[in-house]
Amino acid sequence: MIEYEDLGKVNEPFMPAFANSFEAVIKSGWFILGNRVKNFERDFSAYCGTTFSCGVANGLDALLLSLKACDFEKGSEVIVPSNTYIATILAVLHAGLKPVLVEPDILTYNIDPDKIEEKITGNTKAILVVHLYGKLCDMERIMLIARKRNIRVIEDCAQAHGAAFRNKKAGSFGDLGAFSFYPTKNLGALGDAGSVNTSDEALFRSVQILRNYGSQVKYHNEKIGYNSRLDELQAAFLSIKLPYLEKMNDHKRNLALLYRQGLKNDFIKPVVQKDFLDVYHIFNVRHENRDRLREFLLKNEIKTEIHYPVAPNKQTAMKGILDKEPTPIADEIHRTTISLPISSFHTTSEIERVIETMNRF
Repeated sequence: MIEYEDLGKVNEPFMPAFANSFEAVIKSGWFILGNRVKNFERDFSAYCGTTFSCGVANGLDALLLSLKACDFEKGSEVIVPSNTYIATILAVLHAGLKPVLVEPDILTYNIDPDKIEEKITGNTKAILVVHLYGKLCDMERIMLIARKRNIRVIEDCAQAHGAAFRNKKAGSFGDLGAFSFYPTKNLGALGDAGSVNTSDEALFRSVQILRNYGSQVKYHNEKIGYNSRLDELQAAFLSIKLPYLEKMNDHKRNLALLYRQGLKNDFIKPVVQKDFLDVYHIFNVRHENRDRLREFLLKNEIKTEIHYPVAPNKQTAMKGILDKEPTPIADEIHRTTISLPISSFHTTSEIERVIETMNRF
């Protein structure tokens, strides 16, 4: 069986270093917001090309605290892509703001810059872009729109660790970049973890305060804050893996090249654009008979996933909030997309077997 993902195999090369760090953290007796968190924040901000990084508990909190740090008036509008994972929408709602859906480009699956301005109103305060599947949005155009309209840009970088446009990395374009280190991400922790990156010191300080009960000084609270802190153990594990992130991304790009070159044109494959460096957190293809294809692959001992089977506005949780918004492009993507194995542990021979099997479908 070719697994879609196997986190045991992903983390196996790091096990000796993990064991040493685990013992060191336990012996230190310091488990929350210590030097290991500070060291990871320093190194991750340097990697991303931002001045600051603030470790938080998970990717959803990274988005929520980014929005809260901007101190938007309650009910303000935030533009979001219609085909994102629901966490993006949840963060906007939990921040007391109104999500406004914009359809994606059917080729890149990222928010379509041509459709953004028509959704901007006097109440629009931010564009929350999502670098889906490991491909950057068209940040040059999006930043021009945002600056012209004097609105904030927040990047959801959960799937885009190391993705770049002309050597400028995800999380360094907008006012804030929110990252998830969920275990399946290209840079994955061994539990939930996240960070907010920025080069704006005022926003950084605000996120720092918000993540720790609204406090800078113990028992003195300036803001209505949260408990959302990256712990020392996850920071230690992430620091071990960070130096290998580029190698892991390169491996996934090589596997993606095999897919792109080997798969028949019956499958709609990810586009490659000049100056864009994709990191293929997910390698998705689209096919009219997606469900039958998935069954066929499973019968041939190949596991796949769907990212995502249901658009956010079609979720039960969004009834009465977003369910009246028509999103035909997002619906088409969700109906036809399938994610193929492309983890750091997969071998070229395994991917060649997937290709051969798919071409027989």
